[in-house]
Amino acid sequence: MSLFRSAASISFLTLISRITGVIRDMLIARFFGATIETDAFYVAFRLPNMLRRLFAEGAFQQAFVPMVASVRETEGEERTKTFVDHVFSVLIPAVVLVSILGVFAAPVLVFLIASGFRSDPAAFDLATSLTRWMFPYIAFMSAVAMSAAILNTYRNFRVPAFTPVLLNFSFITCTVLLAPHVSHPIYALAFAVIAGGVLQLAFQVPALRKIGMIPRFSSLRTALRDSAVVATMKQMVPALFGVAVAQLSILINTNIASHLEKGAVTWLNYADRLMEFPTALLGVAVGTVLLPALSAAHASGDERHYNELLDHGLRLIVLLGIPAAVGLFACADGLVAFLFGGRAFTGEDVRQTAYGVIGYSVGLLGLISMKIVAPAFYARKDIKTPVKVAAVSLACVQAMNLVTVPLFHQAGLALSVGLGSLVNSGILLYLLRKNAIFTPLDGWKKHFFCVAVSSFLMLAVLVGIQWHIDWTALADPWVVRAAKVLGIVALGAAVYGASMLALGFRPRDLRPPRKKIEEKKA
Repeated sequence: MSLFRSAASISFLTLISRITGVIRDMLIARFFGATIETDAFYVAFRLPNMLRRLFAEGAFQQAFVPMVASVRETEGEERTKTFVDHVFSVLIPAVVLVSILGVFAAPVLVFLIASGFRSDPAAFDLATSLTRWMFPYIAFMSAVAMSAAILNTYRNFRVPAFTPVLLNFSFITCTVLLAPHVSHPIYALAFAVIAGGVLQLAFQVPALRKIGMIPRFSSLRTALRDSAVVATMKQMVPALFGVAVAQLSILINTNIASHLEKGAVTWLNYADRLMEFPTALLGVAVGTVLLPALSAAHASGDERHYNELLDHGLRLIVLLGIPAAVGLFACADGLVAFLFGGRAFTGEDVRQTAYGVIGYSVGLLGLISMKIVAPAFYARKDIKTPVKVAAVSLACVQAMNLVTVPLFHQAGLALSVGLGSLVNSGILLYLLRKNAIFTPLDGWKKHFFCVAVSSFLMLAVLVGIQWHIDWTALADPWVVRAAKVLGIVALGAAVYGASMLALGFRPRDLRPPRKKIEEKKA
């Protein structure tokens, strides 16, 4: 399956995930609004999520995917299964221990991530209690992340891409059916997190069984003697620092938000969720397909195919990422009013959340491109370089916060993250070029020109058609708001597509690069 077709398949399933995620957030916003309770929940949920990205989806996958691809390519299936068992035997005890420690250390952790809650003891106690309830989520999600990495290596992208839908279903069910019947409704969301983790893990088991890769425990001593496991752990150390830098930035920003007005953490969370829609559909989809393919190409010594894959991935990101950023920037108020406005989520909540969306949109291309350029290093088992660049990006983000937060409050935090991501992805791309790892193929000037002109025309149309609409008034019924927003978005997409065609772009330009490895086999 080609890069484009694989990414399109994942994007479709990710779209389902994001749609259910939006429905979940719409319901939570309407049922709970933007209050100190929702601030406490999102702070508490941030903690296990942060560690999940450290130990599971982040550092672990960055080290594990290239290694399992290399073992499979060079040592065969039986050795791959042994390697998977040994990694499982080390990973699971570690994350279970972390979960237990997190339950006991919850007050300290809440203080570190939201020291602003000290002025409100009830909010601090609620965040601590919710943290204790949700911390075991990391153990389930670490197993889910390992399963997803194995399935992706075996080119089964669909099951991992659909898995997050189950967490959304859990949230939706608990919000609608459980929350109205418990004395403290916010705890229904904590229960949804744990139930979602269990469902996601159970869903992947049949797919693992089908390929004979259900991990089994082995002796910890034997696992630690496996040279491939040791190599993976060594790769994880710099990867941990790299992911930790990104998570440290989130932690600092959440802490700053906790010192702002009530609701700031919630506003920023919903802005982040809206920004994640194109990030997941484009960056995560392409990056998920690209990492195993790049790893296999590098392991087999086919650097030409490696370069073609990377070039093709970047073209897709530019083609779709720039108009996505422009659309979010121009339609922020309308999208937030359509998705979250109503009931407990007021017009002021819409306005403040939209400011955050605008801040993120400025750096959306950087946020998406990082999902492409960073795997280009991970595939070569070079994790130190992205770590160093991430540290530079963190310093830039916090330096910019000194200016943007006093000016724009929680939206300033989003703006700094967006600009920092542009710095991060820009430096990584520069290093790929400088070290002759990546050489752009012909046609980039025309490609970028077409995208830039078409995006500008789309921006002019979107701004013009919304000039006299006050989305924050929430004057129209939800159905009318939905029809207006979807119609405007469709018009913007049509303008962009028509302009691209008029400037000479054709669908055949998306044809995947020549698959040199397959040609050799033929």
